[in-house]
Amino acid sequence: MTHCYTPKRTSLAALVLAASLPATAQPLEEIVVTASLRDTPLLDQAASTSVVSAQTVRERAANHLEDILHAIPNLNFAGGTSRARFFQVRGIGERSQYQEPLNASVGLLMDGVDFSGLGTAGALFDIEQVEVLRGPQGTLHGANALAGLISIRSAAPEAEPGLRLEAGFGNYDSHTLGLAGTGPLVQDRLLYRIAVHQHQSDGFYQNDFLDRDDTNNRDERGARLRLRWLAGDADTLDLTLLHTDIDNGFDAFSLDNNRRTLSDQPGRDRQQSTALSLHWQAERDNVTLESRLSVARSDTEYSFDEDWSFVGIAPELEYSSFDRYLRDRDSVSAELRLLSNDSSRLWGHSDWVLGAYYLGDREDLQRQYTYLESDFFSDYDTDTGALFGQLETPLSEVLTLVSGLRVERRHTDYNDSNGVAADPARTLWGGRLALEYQADDGPLYYASISRGYRANGVNARVLSSLEIYDDPRLDGLLTYDEEALVNYELGYKARLLEGRLQLRGALFWMDRRDQQVKGSLVIPREDGNSVAFIDHINNAASGFNRGLELELNWQASERLRLDASLGLLDARFDRYVNADGVDLADREQAHAPDYQAAIGARYAFTEAWYLRLDAEARDDFFFSDRHRARAESYELLHLRLGYTTEHWEVALWGRNLTDEDYAQRGFGSFGNDPRKGYALEPYYSYGEPRTFGVSASYQF
Repeated sequence: MTHCYTPKRTSLAALVLAASLPATAQPLEEIVVTASLRDTPLLDQAASTSVVSAQTVRERAANHLEDILHAIPNLNFAGGTSRARFFQVRGIGERSQYQEPLNASVGLLMDGVDFSGLGTAGALFDIEQVEVLRGPQGTLHGANALAGLISIRSAAPEAEPGLRLEAGFGNYDSHTLGLAGTGPLVQDRLLYRIAVHQHQSDGFYQNDFLDRDDTNNRDERGARLRLRWLAGDADTLDLTLLHTDIDNGFDAFSLDNNRRTLSDQPGRDRQQSTALSLHWQAERDNVTLESRLSVARSDTEYSFDEDWSFVGIAPELEYSSFDRYLRDRDSVSAELRLLSNDSSRLWGHSDWVLGAYYLGDREDLQRQYTYLESDFFSDYDTDTGALFGQLETPLSEVLTLVSGLRVERRHTDYNDSNGVAADPARTLWGGRLALEYQADDGPLYYASISRGYRANGVNARVLSSLEIYDDPRLDGLLTYDEEALVNYELGYKARLLEGRLQLRGALFWMDRRDQQVKGSLVIPREDGNSVAFIDHINNAASGFNRGLELELNWQASERLRLDASLGLLDARFDRYVNADGVDLADREQAHAPDYQAAIGARYAFTEAWYLRLDAEARDDFFFSDRHRARAESYELLHLRLGYTTEHWEVALWGRNLTDEDYAQRGFGSFGNDPRKGYALEPYYSYGEPRTFGVSASYQF
């Protein structure tokens, strides 16, 4: 049986259950972070990083990246789409995208392919692990990782044949099917791995007007092929080909603020992505060479019934409109890294990395909107070239200085059917200094300073609206500047109790300059009933994000595995007056809850039977920097009872067992209900209610 299919028995846990249990368990296995410049054991990495394993994904009944995010400290997401597409790390990140181009603050990589801003594709079938790097990755990844980076790494091809078949069924007419196989095509030379999966569900909303329960459905398919060519003792070539086909509904806002909608034109949230990546690693006498090349194409549709109602709901007041955004994005990336080895260290002891990077993105948008005389078209091309390097210098037997620098030249070219054209270009830089202290196999202590950046741009929607709306607020929102972020961090990582307990902690302070803030102006239309929303990006004078992250993994006994995490966050504006003239100084930033916590346990009653319990909590937070609507604090409880043997596993599972209603997206400063005369009130879309089901798998 291959390593990939052997259960690792990892999970979350309740600490209070472990105090009286004997310490007979084996040490926890070592976890290696692969999304950094060098593959590094998690407990030896001087950075705040979380890793979620494949076993944890399966035992949480997680089909998508959003299903595991509650367990990761200081990581939030926006739910204004069918799946979590936009992420916020330590309170920083985008929450939506409409007409404007997007410069992501949190990067998303899938097998090395850049899917930043396209999180809908984040399926988790047959993955090896998910890595979340918090803080600016100015040396590693550049402008798309101002706040952090999420990396999904699929399972690798194996030398021994293996097969895994999974199936699951649940309420809301949900069902899941997946197949993964691996083995050699040419013995000891060419290995393969193939995985296909499908997930379908009617969704969690009832459309009362259409008398349908599937207008917010999920219909998600994917396939991935990986080949590994062992060209010699020193050369390895990995090829990955993946395809994602997502055809989800979007009908998630109700005039009555519940899960019963009235839309007569439900929207869609679709994404088709095809990507190819190559990774060549060559070990030479004096250097290790790594070369990466990727090509990806994504076609997306995001559409919705803007009035959330039907014709005839209030004939004298109503309006009816539909909005559709069709985006095509083509990207090509190439990277070359040179890494020192034992014979090429500087001064005989300093490891180094040198690299060059290129990313070209071509994004075309077609917007079809009721209030446009003709379709809107735009082209947004971005070319980014970068040079980067890192040096690890031992200052003594226990003290190491890590220094890194990245210089990036970014050029964008924007034009649209409204006659707006702009081609801003900037040279940006980021870097990192870290001081590490570690004696023998003792705890790691580190202090670091890192700098990240986010590119400048133009507010094309504002520029194209100047002749349509006579509103002086638009004049000050034509362009926005780049943002710089400096992160100060103190960290601690340790193996305790003979390796059965792992602790990780980080204190951070992030100082933001020319902070980019997403806003939306509400401008009444001439019909007197409806309003236009003019999205834009503005620069706040300054802000700060500070907090704490703690994570614990404990093999408390041979049968009990415990995990816990805590994220504390204080994210505020120092000085900021928004486009409406409201002073937001000292106000909390949007999507930045003060705390996030997760705790749970996996207990094995016998060699076959186990029980897994997860509890999660999140504080309330503002949905936007423009209004005062908030998501209330909430707690979630998940449970899984499983029976596993060498080849079979069967489990009953439930998520959100208390059926908690919790909002994932909200609007708070407009009226949209003609039955109430368009009175101002908040509107919310809600997360997953109580779900339950059964899953089974067979493997060899």
